[in-house]
Amino acid sequence: MNWRDDYDYNQSFSTDTWSRFFKLAKPLKKHFIWLFVVMAWVAVFDNISPLMTRYAIDHFIAKGTKEGLVVYGILFLFVVLMQGIGTKFFLKVAGGIEVEVGHQIREEGFKKLQELSFSYYDRTPVGWIISRLIADTSRLAEVVAWSLVDIFWGGASIIAIMIMLFIMDWHLAILSLLIIPVLFVVSTLFQRILLKVQREIRRENSKLTGEFNEGIMGARTTKTLHRERKNTEEFEETATKLYTHSVRAGKLSAIFLPIISLLGAVAAAVVLTVGGQRMEQGLMQIGTLYAFFIYTMRLWEPIRHVARVFRDLQSAQAAAERVMHLLSEESDLVDRPEVIVRYGEKDGEGEMPWPEIEGRISFKDVSFWYKENEVVLDQFNLDIEPGQTIALVGETGAGKSTIINLLCRFYEPSRGQILIDGVDYRERPLPWLHEHLGYVLQTPHLFSGTIADNIRFGRLEATDEEIVNAAKLVSAHEFIMRHERGYDTEVGEGGGRLSTGEKQLISFARAVIADPAFFLLDEATASIDTETEHAVQQAIETIRQGRTMIVVAHRLSTIRNADRILVIEDGKVIESGTHEALLEAGGQYAQLYRMQFMQESYDELNRETGGHRE
Repeated sequence: MNWRDDYDYNQSFSTDTWSRFFKLAKPLKKHFIWLFVVMAWVAVFDNISPLMTRYAIDHFIAKGTKEGLVVYGILFLFVVLMQGIGTKFFLKVAGGIEVEVGHQIREEGFKKLQELSFSYYDRTPVGWIISRLIADTSRLAEVVAWSLVDIFWGGASIIAIMIMLFIMDWHLAILSLLIIPVLFVVSTLFQRILLKVQREIRRENSKLTGEFNEGIMGARTTKTLHRERKNTEEFEETATKLYTHSVRAGKLSAIFLPIISLLGAVAAAVVLTVGGQRMEQGLMQIGTLYAFFIYTMRLWEPIRHVARVFRDLQSAQAAAERVMHLLSEESDLVDRPEVIVRYGEKDGEGEMPWPEIEGRISFKDVSFWYKENEVVLDQFNLDIEPGQTIALVGETGAGKSTIINLLCRFYEPSRGQILIDGVDYRERPLPWLHEHLGYVLQTPHLFSGTIADNIRFGRLEATDEEIVNAAKLVSAHEFIMRHERGYDTEVGEGGGRLSTGEKQLISFARAVIADPAFFLLDEATASIDTETEHAVQQAIETIRQGRTMIVVAHRLSTIRNADRILVIEDGKVIESGTHEALLEAGGQYAQLYRMQFMQESYDELNRETGGHRE
């Protein structure tokens, strides 16, 4: 569970990160404008009251008159009402921005995850991805929305207050603002420290989410291996690191804001001292001194809010860096622009229609490695004629599944070419190839929904009759109808409500209904019982007619009818021929077949005798 983020976040403040974020949030431009207008409205009416108090002191109290008191009261009530209306609107607009930002990022993130190639998932734990799209996105949306409130309100308030101060007494105004350079130095120092700590918090939070994910997904394995205590210890270690960094961030925040408040108190003390002297000299009225003091105190309130925003933005930047880094990931497998122009991403969108597929496959000197210096295939060559069934056998790690993955263009050759009907498949768009593939895995994945929904995923426009016909073709119809709701039976998350054999047959029906030119089976019978295997065998014999089929086989009994069997070892073909020819040759295939035949006979005998032998 020791994971490492491949991307190093070390900038003090990334303008590139925030420019990419606001580019993403461009559809919310009107929301931002409305928020600015509303917060300016609130700031103006918030800062009218000290002027009204100044008038009340200098006019009603100092002169001892009640003249104009009714009009004054009405105006004061109007100001309060405008503050209330502005507050209502900014809460509504800011809340909308928070929700929309989160929605926009998650929508873009999910779209990006559909586009990324397998290599991204090979190197990125699921927990990290979930953490970025849930925890980091929530944090980013929350901080951005409410930070904008404070920035717009604080900025408008600071401007309004400074105008008032300079109008009332520009000498005293300049004196009260001399403390701002000190504030700038303090804020810059804390910004650097807080950003570093917040990056550690987001990193440990991602690890924690990943460990939650592994703990849930691997619950059965954990219990069978008695790893509960070890997993708990590893989780506690990560949780302790997260706790330590969070406490440190809290302590830094607890120091930062009081320092800002102290600087504000110093500025207020200067105003009272110097302002009192100017009042004694007759240069300032008491109402003006009161208003100046209130404005000085109020000036530091928006400054404190803006300072807090910069503190929160350190947390938001740590989240934004991860989210934006995910959204900027590029797939290793993308069609070249000229291919898109020529054929389009859908048939009929490009300059030329998508070519028909005959089904001829050629691997020409194909070498491939997942990691440098770890070669899986080395100058691999293979020619498959249309309609042939080719079986691949060999030890685990020999490169059989890699051949399938390369043919599906989940990965591309590190060197060499793969030709479809004589043309490098990189000269055709990815959707063109994938539309003609029927792929069945050893461990099939079903999506939440009904059995019919999962079969229809093979071809979304398929009718109910076509779904039933596909199920009958692969011998799945009978077991489906044994369920109370038949094809409307909910399969559960990942198909958890069905047996492995049932899921496998549904995945066969899903592949068949697409009527693919290529049918690829990757250990498709390795995890099912003998009865289901016979049903699958019948399905294979039916659907192989007129299609090019490649079978990665664990059970050699299932490939006896293949046109050609290839024995793969260390990424190379060491034997090739029909089942009978390879048995007669007496090589590695014959040895593997005899060992497996003996094991299956032994297992069958055990089943017949109840596990006891005379």
